[in-house]
Parts: sequence; C-alpha cells; structure tokens
Amino acid sequence: MSRRFDLRAAVFAAALLLSGCTPSAADTGELVLKVGDQKGNAQSLLSSAGLLKDLPYKIEWSTFTSGPPLLEAASAGAIDLGGVGNTPPIFAAAANAKITVVAAAKGDASSDAILVPEGSPLTGANALRGKQIAVAKGSSAHGSLLLVLQRAGLSITDVKPVFLAPAEAFAAFTQKRVDAWAIWDPYTSQALLEAGARVLVDGAGVANGYSFQVASRAALDNSRKTGAVKDYLSRLAKAQHWSDTHRAERAKAWAAETGLSLPVAEAAVARGVDLYQPLTPEVVASEQQLADAFTAAKVLPGKVNFAEFVDNRFDADIQATLR
Repeated sequence: MSRRFDLRAAVFAAALLLSGCTPSAADTGELVLKVGDQKGNAQSLLSSAGLLKDLPYKIEWSTFTSGPPLLEAASAGAIDLGGVGNTPPIFAAAANAKITVVAAAKGDASSDAILVPEGSPLTGANALRGKQIAVAKGSSAHGSLLLVLQRAGLSITDVKPVFLAPAEAFAAFTQKRVDAWAIWDPYTSQALLEAGARVLVDGAGVANGYSFQVASRAALDNSRKTGAVKDYLSRLAKAQHWSDTHRAERAKAWAAETGLSLPVAEAAVARGVDLYQPLTPEVVASEQQLADAFTAAKVLPGKVNFAEFVDNRFDADIQATLR
C-alpha cells in the first residue's frame, strides 16, 4: 500500500508541476505557502473573514475533490498543507505518507450523511445490506459509513461500496445507478435541496466530527515555511470562530467562491461550522479508535499508530491568537 501511495503521489506531483502549480515567485525569494483546499472552503472562509490581507507570504491555492488526493499531493511535497476530514489522515498514515497532522477542528457530524434518492424504499441502516453505496474511498464519509454500519450490526462487507469522487457520485446518485450515497457538506445540502434526496442516517452520535489541517513533512522541515504554517493556522482558527458569529456572510462568500447556490451554502452553514480544537490526547484517541475500526474491518492492511503522525507544536500559538 505504501508503494502504491508513493507512486500516486509522484504522478500527482508531476501533474501539478506540468499544470503550473509551482511557486511562481520562487526565483525572487518570496515565501510561498502552497495550500490545498476543497470546494473553496478555506480560501472563501479566510477571505470572507478579511484574513487574507497583509499576509507576510504568498498563498498559492490548489483545489481538490476530496481529502485523499490532497494528502497524496502533500506527501509528494506538491503542496505544503491543506484541510481534510477525519479519515484521510488514517489512510495516509497506513500508507506511511510523508504528512503530519498539525491542527484540528470539530464540527457537526450530522453533515456526514448516507442519502437515498427520492422514492427509495429504504428506511434504515439495516436496509443497506447488499446495496450499492457511492462513497469516496478514504474520505470522512467512508469512516462515517463504516461506523453507521457497525452500529446497525453490519460490516463493510455486507454492502457494495462504489468508490467515486463527489461529482461522479452525485451523477450516479441522481441517475439512481446506486442505492445510496455516503457524503459530506456542502454536497449533503446540495443533494437534499436540488436532487430530492433523503437522509437515511447521518453521523450524529457515531462520527467524531473532527477535521484536520495536515502539513507535508518537507514544509515542516523548512524553518521559513514552518513560520508561515503557524501564521496560516492561527488565521484559519480566527476565521472559523468569525464564521460562527457571521453565518450569513460566510454562506454568501462560500456561494460566490464555489458557484454553490446561496440556499445550499446557507443550509450547510446552518448545520454548523468547524471550530478550532486543540490536538489533545482525546482527539488522538478518537482517531485511533476509528483507525482500529478500519483495521478490524480489514479495509486497512495493518494497525495504524495515529499519534506518530500528529504534531501539536502550533496549538499554543493558535490559542494565544484566539485569546
């Protein structure tokens, strides 16, 4: 698995190089922080909070469909850091990726939901046995699906996962080529509002609701980059808290940045925003439990020691900024 991860990461890094996603200011000595983002999330959040002004470095943004490819890019050094859900770091750790979790946040786990199409006869998690479920492999929705099935007395082998990126999964779902879709916001809200979807079961009370900022080890080995990472994480935590008290503004910025309809963005924000959470032993233990669940289900080939991929050196500075 490690060799496969390294190969994909190398190919992804080459693709980024060919597409021009390299620091254009490298020759001038300007500090460039390469940040991976999903669905305009961090960029629109920081922008709407007014926290992208007067940066002592330049940010170059790259957009990813989900967490796993973002972490492949980070492991290859093609980006310096980026935000992902609770499951991608576990899969990356299992592949011995060159990444480190450097900050955490906690949100409403109900945004990770298993949806069924309009008119579906399915009425509960028990009804998923033998059904085709679209899900992004290694994503937070994959973790939520595993835990929901376990709570219903099922295993991942009792269903038929169809591993698709969100855009492809949305098409398969709306065309009823799959029986259900395990997904996260804003796709959850989009499917509910625009595709007539129904929540079969969500991650509330099952998933831990954590998300993480994950850095490449190459960036953490660079003292200039490390300073930029610290500043970025502090700004992001401030933006998260700003969004909690300015939800209407957050929704408008998110819609404008991504092309989401305003009602979809408003619904996603109304469900709750991610707020900074220190990387405590409790956070690490919760992630370890999720990793162990994947190992027990034989989705991962061996045990993952999640703590080995965590570095909380930035927490004190982030907390000082918030105070």
